[in-house]
Amino acid sequence: MANTAKGKVCVTGASGFIASWLVKRLLESGYHVLGTVRDPGARERLELVRADLLEEGSFDDAVMACEGVFHTASPIIAKSDSKEEMLNSAINGTLNVLRSCQKNPSLKKVVLTSSSSTVRIKDEADLPPNVLLDETSWSSIEYCESLQIWYAVAKILAEKAAWEFAKEHKIDLVTVLPTFVIGPSLSPELGPTASDVLGLFQGETGKFAVYGRMGYVHIDDVARCHILAYEAVGAQGRYICSAAVLDCNDLVALLARRFPSYRVPKSLPNLYGEQSYGFDTSKARALGLAEFKGVEEMFDAAVDSLTGHGHLPAVKNASTPCLF
Repeated sequence: MANTAKGKVCVTGASGFIASWLVKRLLESGYHVLGTVRDPGARERLELVRADLLEEGSFDDAVMACEGVFHTASPIIAKSDSKEEMLNSAINGTLNVLRSCQKNPSLKKVVLTSSSSTVRIKDEADLPPNVLLDETSWSSIEYCESLQIWYAVAKILAEKAAWEFAKEHKIDLVTVLPTFVIGPSLSPELGPTASDVLGLFQGETGKFAVYGRMGYVHIDDVARCHILAYEAVGAQGRYICSAAVLDCNDLVALLARRFPSYRVPKSLPNLYGEQSYGFDTSKARALGLAEFKGVEEMFDAAVDSLTGHGHLPAVKNASTPCLF
């Protein structure tokens, strides 16, 4: 029987891809979960309440009722939003949640979902061959801006603002930096990540060519990393969460062999030249995440989810053994 005495925690953006898995694992671990969404409902040991990242004070009631906060939510960005609006939304959304946290004297810890894009995007001169990037590394804002990678800029600025606020107000903050998150979706609605994966299996080349060399991680490992970072007494700082790093052409070659019935591109344009960086995940492993699920397992699960929700046609023997 699950432990039911682990306390009450808040998960922002509880309907999101990562957050929904985190909520699932927290409930299974015995936590009482209060999730914030824009359109609430409810079920046993899960309360859903309304909160808006861009409304100051919107998270006060939710956070005051909890002893821990997992901030996974990101503001909705409209296509018409300017660069400044997008960046300000990311920063202010994070700070609004932390301002609510500051008001709770019983708060134990905040776990913030950041991104490996805050670590790995640098000019080639700053990425030596075969370098292992760790949590001390930060992406270059100037280089991201030159490539117009505004998502990364927003994540960098939001995380740095969070660290400054936490230090000033003595909030116990830990950040989790997932690489590209792959796996089954609990919702039939496709978020941006699942949409990109679906496109790859439908023959699209644009998104993953732009991604270039990337780390990949199973959604369940990301949820586990968040919980371990929250529960570990000595957890501090940033935690990179990644199972493997692959060049985009190595990835599509693997997937084309493993899923020959789908229109996975055989190759993708190389937009960045030779890249050979990896990630040092020793901090996450030391938390207790000793083994990550492999690339084959995460994409098998993603394909099963896409077919189960009707986004991909179900194909008999769609996957084949892969020795990559």
